[in-house]
Formats: sequence, C-alpha cells, structure tokens
Amino acid sequence: MSFQNLQSFKHTLIIGASKPKMILWILFNIIFFKSAIPYPSIFKSFILKLFGANLGIKIVFKPCINIKFPWKLSIGDYCWIGENVWIDNLDFVIIEDNVCISQGAFLLTGNHNYKKQSFDLETGPINLKSGVWIGAKAIICPNVICNKNAVLCVNAVAKKNLSENTVYTGDPALPVRKRIS
Repeated sequence: MSFQNLQSFKHTLIIGASKPKMILWILFNIIFFKSAIPYPSIFKSFILKLFGANLGIKIVFKPCINIKFPWKLSIGDYCWIGENVWIDNLDFVIIEDNVCISQGAFLLTGNHNYKKQSFDLETGPINLKSGVWIGAKAIICPNVICNKNAVLCVNAVAKKNLSENTVYTGDPALPVRKRIS
C-alpha cells in the first residue's frame, strides 16, 4: 500500500469519549486489567462503571484482560471473563446473563476491507445472548450474534450468527450438535 493510499484511508470509528478520558482509560486498563495482579472483580467492576460500562452483578474478571472502550460495553449478571480475553470493542459489545468467555478468547468488532485500496475500517457490534459459552482462544467477528445457550468451542471462529442451543467448532464455525442443558 502506498502512502497516497494511506491518505485516502476511511474509517467509521467513533470513539465516543474525550481525549483525556481515553488517556485515563488506557492507563487504568494497563494497571488494573492487563495486569497479572488478581485485583478483585468488584474493584474492576467499579472502575468499568466509572468509565461508562453497563454492568450487572456477580461478574468475575480474571487477570490480563484487555478492554478497548468500556463505554461501549454491557455485561449482564453472573458472567465470567477469563484470563487473556481481549474485548476489542470498537463497536458495542453486549454480553447478557450467565455467559462464560474462556481464556484467550477474542471479541473482534472491527476489521479492514481488504477489497478496497483505501483499506477502510469497518465495525459491527457483537451480542452474546444468555447462557453462551465461548471456548478458549475462540474468535467472534463483527456483526455476530451468539444466540441463547450457543457454544463456540476452543479455537473456533464465529463469522456468522450462532443458533440457539447449538455447539459450533472450526474455522469458520460450523454446527456439530445440539447443546442439551
């Protein structure tokens, strides 16, 4: 890509926060969320709420989590966010009640359009409905809804919506069986 093409780069990113708030969040994210120190989840919830996150009760936040923009994050009750989870929420991420996001999972709300020379940034929300389980190192792409009680297995990549009560595996994620709960 030439420098001229970089100048024509287009993006749809709306940060949604002032520059001082963004800088302050970057510092708090490094100190309290990306850190291996196991700060209490109640403390992390308090910080996220200060920065505009909409949070329920009894959420567990493990160490080494990366959250891009807390003001674009909503998490319901009784959720578990594992170590090394990256919530790259350039767009809104809605996590409903009783959701488990396992270690190293990646919620990706943005991507670049490789079909255009200008390599435009395109963003889209993610919605994890109640009872969803995201396996370790799984990836969820922009504009994906994981419907109620869906399971995305280890290393799977969700590029399209996941059906209710269904287990998915692979890249792209394909249904392998019904989830019986």
